[in-house]
Amino acid sequence: MIYGYIRVSTREQNEDRQLIAMRELSIAEGNLFMDKQSGKDFERPQYRQMVRRLKKDDLLYIKSIDRLGRNYGEILEQWRILTREKGVDIAVLDMPLLDTRRGKDLMGTFLSDIVLQVLSFVAENERANIRQRQAEGIAAAKARGVRFGRPPRPLPDSYHSAYRRWKAGAITGTAAARECGMALATFRYRAELYEAAERT
Repeated sequence: MIYGYIRVSTREQNEDRQLIAMRELSIAEGNLFMDKQSGKDFERPQYRQMVRRLKKDDLLYIKSIDRLGRNYGEILEQWRILTREKGVDIAVLDMPLLDTRRGKDLMGTFLSDIVLQVLSFVAENERANIRQRQAEGIAAAKARGVRFGRPPRPLPDSYHSAYRRWKAGAITGTAAARECGMALATFRYRAELYEAAERT
């Protein structure tokens, strides 16, 4: 039997490129499995279902190695389970060297293993680079004053009066927060923002 596995990282990403490649191979629709979630691990429902169906001498197509996953160690482990334990052949369309039907002798297996390890490392390294670029982008945006998350709600009309009396010691923070219809932690947080705004 011939199977195809497709993965996109989010529900918004488009799987058409992978679907077209699989349909060109005339893979039956019932043998196509697709997950729309991150490749950080293999806890994916469609992938798990497909693995249960795979039998010895079946053939599994994937578009590229990072569609299988992005975790270096786990990609190698899944490759070993599929090819050695289950006896399945795998063909990576974007990398013809990664086709276990070719060169089943010692040299062919050796070359395939080397290519797999290099590509798996590249896939995980790219994931690490993406995370670093995201973190740097967020830090740069914060430095420019970009705020993340929902904007704070407008202060209630009673806030200024309650805040002044609380600062003067006339009422407790709990009483001031209750007067404003806020949790005490929210009242104190908004007080910090209020004070910072007053200083600028």
